[in-house]
Amino acid sequence: MNAYEEYMKEMARPMREELTGMAFNDLTTAEEVDRFMKGIGKDETAFVVVNSVCGCAAGLARPAAVTVAEQNPIKPDHKATVFAGQDKEATERMREYIGQAPSSPSMALFKGDALVHFVPRENIEGRDVHDIMMDLKEAFDENCSK
Repeated sequence: MNAYEEYMKEMARPMREELTGMAFNDLTTAEEVDRFMKGIGKDETAFVVVNSVCGCAAGLARPAAVTVAEQNPIKPDHKATVFAGQDKEATERMREYIGQAPSSPSMALFKGDALVHFVPRENIEGRDVHDIMMDLKEAFDENCSK
């Protein structure tokens, strides 16, 4: 790893820990992504955050994701994160499962292997964090088991 990559890894550590510290599975390889996605039962839900360093959107996405995933009475069965720009293979593989244009940060909710809700960067950036949380809450309430 060169000096720049080491610097960026260290710089991203607290941003990564904001999610992993709240029980989001940290998927760093394509194989981990495949195992995670294959582990979702057909009636289970999985919430995935594509994390990034971008302060303008990721600084809203992470708190919204953590708050709703922890405080909403109706929660997804599984939570995971990949880090765009850090874990490139894992992010690329997760984007294949998501099936939308690459967007980071972004948030995806799966039911089984089907994408049922997606929040791209343009629906995060410049919005109030409360509005983002309400969008996630609605998606959880509609798709996750009670």
